[in-house]
Amino acid sequence: MTDTVEHAAKTPDVEQPWAALGLRGDEYARIRETLGRRPTSCELAIYSVMWSEHCSYKSSKVHLRRFTELPDETPLGKTLAGIGENAGVVDIGQGYAATFKVESHNHPSFVEPYQGAATGVGGIVRDILAMGARPVALLDPLRFGPADAPDTRRVLPGVVAGIAGYGNCLGLPTVGGEVVFDSSYAGNPLVNVLCVGVMRHEDVHRAHASGVGNRVVLYGARTGGDGIGGVSVLASETFGDEGPSKRPSVQVGDPFLEKLLIECTLELFGEGLVAGIQDLGGAGLSCATSELASAGDGGMHITLDRVPLRDASLTPEEILMSESQERMMAVVRPADVERFLAVCAKWDVPATVLGEVTDTGRLVVEWAGEVVVDVPPRTVASEGPVYQRPYARPQAQDALIAAGSDRLPRPAGGAELRETLLRMAAAPNLSAKTWVTEQYDRYVQGSTVLAQPEDAGVIRVDADSGLGVAVATDGNARFVALDPYAGAQLALAEAYRNVAVTGARPLAVTDCLNFGSPEDPGVMWQFAEAVRGLADGCRVLGVPVTGGNVSFYNSTGDTAVLPTPVVGVLGVLDDVRRRTPLGFSRAGAALFQLGETRDELDGSEWANVVHGHLGGVPPRVDLEAERRLAEILVAASGEGLLDAAHDLADGGLAQALVESCLRGGSGARVEVPEGTDPFAFLFAESAARAVVALSPGAEARFSELCAEHDYPVERIGVIADAGPDSRVDPELELRDLFTIPLAELREAHERTLPDLFD
Repeated sequence: MTDTVEHAAKTPDVEQPWAALGLRGDEYARIRETLGRRPTSCELAIYSVMWSEHCSYKSSKVHLRRFTELPDETPLGKTLAGIGENAGVVDIGQGYAATFKVESHNHPSFVEPYQGAATGVGGIVRDILAMGARPVALLDPLRFGPADAPDTRRVLPGVVAGIAGYGNCLGLPTVGGEVVFDSSYAGNPLVNVLCVGVMRHEDVHRAHASGVGNRVVLYGARTGGDGIGGVSVLASETFGDEGPSKRPSVQVGDPFLEKLLIECTLELFGEGLVAGIQDLGGAGLSCATSELASAGDGGMHITLDRVPLRDASLTPEEILMSESQERMMAVVRPADVERFLAVCAKWDVPATVLGEVTDTGRLVVEWAGEVVVDVPPRTVASEGPVYQRPYARPQAQDALIAAGSDRLPRPAGGAELRETLLRMAAAPNLSAKTWVTEQYDRYVQGSTVLAQPEDAGVIRVDADSGLGVAVATDGNARFVALDPYAGAQLALAEAYRNVAVTGARPLAVTDCLNFGSPEDPGVMWQFAEAVRGLADGCRVLGVPVTGGNVSFYNSTGDTAVLPTPVVGVLGVLDDVRRRTPLGFSRAGAALFQLGETRDELDGSEWANVVHGHLGGVPPRVDLEAERRLAEILVAASGEGLLDAAHDLADGGLAQALVESCLRGGSGARVEVPEGTDPFAFLFAESAARAVVALSPGAEARFSELCAEHDYPVERIGVIADAGPDSRVDPELELRDLFTIPLAELREAHERTLPDLFD
């Protein structure tokens, strides 16, 4: 028997499985109070998924408000759509806008790596599409357990194949990202995906259902049993030591249908047939209907029987909770319905009118001629529970800070420094990620200007003017563990710097905040401090946070992952022909280091790789210095002063030299400045630094530019030979210390992942 609203009103004492659906006792009582009766089983399903941590942000809202207090318009640019929309949208000039967002698909990717990662791509692409934009590029910040662990060998290849399989089929280049290994991610990988889209200003669309009498149309894939309670429930619980205690179906993706859905939707936009739109991702129809209704005129009436199904045995509760992929919901004016359906038919995309927009202030759902849902949509979508979770600085934090790296043995002399450099270049976190990135089509569509392993991905937006965007993601969880406030700012600073070294002017931020259980006061302290650090950092740098994602319950048993806020920064290049690559390629070009190097090795890759050590305090944050450095790099790129530029971060200058020499195929002769400790010079991870190779005749103007910005700069060497056509065997030489042939360096740097995963 179907549990109708009428039946629920007459049977107040029926026991309901609210706890099994992830609701707390007080939350269930609140639902009953809101409705003035017990909920129907369909209503209980809707509230359970929409009030989950993943969908409601109930533990993070009080902290995320810091981002909404940031200005939408800064001297650098203007936000056209921000927090609360499917994705943020920023003005990039010439009438163009860019939209971008990063989200997580962590737990589904552990349960089923290929489909978990693939549908993570599909979901973020539809978020971008729902804003009215054509998706143009992907980035994939990934975190796994130890590189040599058996479960990493199960999870990583599947995740990479899933991202490649879905993204490549869509024809979207994956132009950036990260692959990081740490024991804390064993059993709980972090699979974050960022998508970028481009549109004209006038093409921006929003998720709202307005216009009484307008029709509600579901189009895309048929609804199946995959993903029922999937990301909405699975992402809102902690894994036990043996894996997840609940194993709801992970969604199954169909990238070929998604490609049709993209082209179909863009044609619908182009013909002006869409009055409002929402993608169906986490919580499926429950989310789409309640969010559209609550953001519009306040009411919606749909007939659930009309939903096209892949499985006729699905109950109404399962239909509402299903997270089947490749689906969208549109609000369409009655006069446009016939043409809307015709466009969908042209693209072979199923489309069905489910109902209409009302002014009742209620979301009403019928099944078999009876009402099974009658709720105020705002109580589902935007007025759910909000918690002030207790948080406190863990007592262990003092001991962690006290255990600095200054007591660790350091290499002395040229031979030991040489061995350390080679060992670090081969370490999984620093080694070449070619094994991963070669599985992605980085240049499909023909608009990719820079892609991995460059510091940022760069995409051409306008072929005539050369207008383009640059995007980078970064996050150093070791620094965040040592100091969440400063560590989050260092993640922001590195992504900001990675965009700037390409010559792009940073404009806006998105973030994916991956943390352990919000019920742990220590985790909530990490989260609150990280959010505070990001908000304060964005205010100094003048970049807004336009949206993002919070992923809690990233724990295995009692062990939480390292706190991992991943920060994405988008910037704009007025002309991508002026972009700056990272590879050294011109013989005789002078090498300069910008910024101040201090003896900062706590939380560094050297401490991690050589000693397995984490402790101390992270590098000093100077956001004003980061801003001045970015201004120099952008101006120098625009004036054509730079042949190459690379930020200094993980692994310090040594790692930057390895990557730039190998990328350009040229050697370098580098001299340690007088009075400088060679070890700190090579491996310290001080922030606000970059190494650049200057174009011929550019030294005077570049020095002048640094002086104008009162920025420290020193000449440290020269590019020694010119790439693969050189008759000289390229070498990286540290004068009076050591020399390493590039062939030896390449063997160390590029063999690690193939040896582990082939």
